[in-house]
Amino acid sequence: MDIALFSPSSLFADGDGNSSEEESTETHHNFVERRHQFPGMELLIREFSFHQLNANLLWPGTFSFVEWLVQHKPWIEGRRVIELGSGTGALAIFLQKTFKLDITTSDYDDAEIEENIAHNCCINEVTPLLPHIRHSWGDVFPISNPNWDLIIASDILLYVKQYPNLIKSLSFLLKSYTPKASEGVSQRNEGQLDACPLTRPAFLMSWRRRIGKEDESLFFTGCEEAGLEVNHLGSRVYCIKPRGITVNPS
Repeated sequence: MDIALFSPSSLFADGDGNSSEEESTETHHNFVERRHQFPGMELLIREFSFHQLNANLLWPGTFSFVEWLVQHKPWIEGRRVIELGSGTGALAIFLQKTFKLDITTSDYDDAEIEENIAHNCCINEVTPLLPHIRHSWGDVFPISNPNWDLIIASDILLYVKQYPNLIKSLSFLLKSYTPKASEGVSQRNEGQLDACPLTRPAFLMSWRRRIGKEDESLFFTGCEEAGLEVNHLGSRVYCIKPRGITVNPS
């Protein structure tokens, strides 16, 4: 995994009003705790003062993604979700508390990341703790028959060299999806169901561009070459699914 050569905190100083970060409330040797405003709630999130894998701060895409998800709540209700690149776990914690989703966090195979997500679950009263999977993109996924029908992520396209590994893991999760026998029909009204572009399975990603468009396009081109279909849903939110799936089987 490439190591960042800049401080991600600089991304919050662009003056565009998208930051939800307040002043530091508590400083530790290796962590800082900040209160962040999410729709309908405030979360206290412990962040690494620095982490070489950039799992340290909440990135701008998280907050724009949250707003989009709240606006499209019927599309994700009842889904079994796994988040790639969970970082602090803040997005998953918000979704569990707000939508009561069955959600699993995942990130690079790193014990400190897993422990920090567990800590943030505890201080925000998420019990039992969210299940977590340590997985380095491109490696063999630890679960051979994945049954998450929705994969989500925000701001994970920073490392261009990791795109082939990310696409490999993403392709496995999408193409090896095995629905649970007990899954029932999603409780959404007919109009919402017809309008929903999210197949089962689907990858839903928010990306606030911070790299050149040529580099960024390498990811989307790589997905297409891997047999995946990419659709832009607006607000820099993308739906990626196996090519050929045209209807939502729920």
